[in-house]
Amino acid sequence: MEHYDVEVSDEAYRQLGECVYFIKQNDIEAAERLHKKLIDSLHTLESMPNRYPYFSGTSIPSYKYHKMFVEKYYLILYQIKEHTVYVEYVLDCRRDYRWLIQ
Repeated sequence: MEHYDVEVSDEAYRQLGECVYFIKQNDIEAAERLHKKLIDSLHTLESMPNRYPYFSGTSIPSYKYHKMFVEKYYLILYQIKEHTVYVEYVLDCRRDYRWLIQ
């Protein structure tokens, strides 16, 4: 099985932290579980990152980002270039992210 390196952008780490922090305001244990789930999900991209479909938006070029949903509310967007996965965004879909698709 082919192995991919996974590089997470500073912006994606910041967004991941915001997702966890939001949950932490009400439930510390749930925030810890979410953090673990998101990090574990990023590690799964080390093998078969192409298993997730492409994200489509009106102003995003087709076939630029793959999308992976975690739990039901979190969206990870990433690109694959050769043997490296570049994670660009970790988004809470309950929040407004129209800035991304406009």
